[in-house]
Amino acid sequence: MDRLPNLDPLRFILASLVMIFHIPHLSRNQGLPYFSEAAIFNRGTEAVYMFFVLSGFLIIRLIYRYKQRDAFSIKKFYIRRMLRIFPLYYLIVIFGFLFYWMILPALNIPFENNYNLKDGVLLTTFFLPNVFGKLYEPGGILEVLWSIGIEEQFYLMIAPLLFFLRKTRLLIALVILTIGYFVIFHLDIFYVLVKFKFVYFFLFSGGVVAILEEKNRLEFLKRFMVIPMLVIGSTILYFTTNIFQFDERWVTNLVTMVLFCLFVHTLAHNNLGVIIKSKFLNHLGHISYGIYMFHVIAMNFVVFFILKVEEHKIFNDTITIVLINILTFALTILFAHLSYKYFETYFLKLKTKFR
Repeated sequence: MDRLPNLDPLRFILASLVMIFHIPHLSRNQGLPYFSEAAIFNRGTEAVYMFFVLSGFLIIRLIYRYKQRDAFSIKKFYIRRMLRIFPLYYLIVIFGFLFYWMILPALNIPFENNYNLKDGVLLTTFFLPNVFGKLYEPGGILEVLWSIGIEEQFYLMIAPLLFFLRKTRLLIALVILTIGYFVIFHLDIFYVLVKFKFVYFFLFSGGVVAILEEKNRLEFLKRFMVIPMLVIGSTILYFTTNIFQFDERWVTNLVTMVLFCLFVHTLAHNNLGVIIKSKFLNHLGHISYGIYMFHVIAMNFVVFFILKVEEHKIFNDTITIVLINILTFALTILFAHLSYKYFETYFLKLKTKFR
């Protein structure tokens, strides 16, 4: 399968937005100086939503292409997803429980675990970390796993659905699913879907755009240069201002879903020939899963280190904020790189056996 351009750097940018969203929160909780006034420091959740759109776009595109050749295997699909997601996911799960139940107490650092360990293990093992995180707030290392749970739940739904549907009905089925679930999600009686962030419509909508592109039904977007420029400009404004934040949740989510779908499509298929070829940026995109998974661990290390430094009053607030951000980014990228090279790659190589 051909690799689409610009999406790896996008993954790194999105992971970075999640990082700069979380850093001020931990700094504030620990009494350290922080800065979160600019809108871009408050778009971590929205960055994850774009990750969802991107995942739906790529996964459904892949399944659709296999379906066109009558070569889609649910077994191979799940094995490949397991090899990509499971090793690092369970590594972080294990470390997270050890960190909050053993490491922090051993260091005499107070942290209240207000849940039964068995319940936490069951919820995270069976991919309900979004439910676990919302019910108990078990700590950032474990709470950040909520989005991995949403993706895994999506995979469990989408593969059987697309396997049994006829090729000619895939698009209409996804359109109905996206619209229907979007409406249900925003009905008050289904508030539990909002509470636990079951935002599957972002993933479904990414798949709709992928199939529309495969069917050459989005050519009209490529006729005028102004369209990709408007999409990219609007997305930048989305993350740097509040003009796309509305009082009604359903309006904000609808605008977000449509804009993110257009943005992913623009980067991959309507980019005016602008392709990011930087090996460094693309590598950061390759390890973005690790960046997302390790950043809270790195952030905790950095903040605890800065707390010790702060006792000596060496730096002013501005330098402290800059140091926390730079050290967190550097340590996160180091962790992610080492994990990718010496841990994840072993499992990724096995994926080729199940194409």
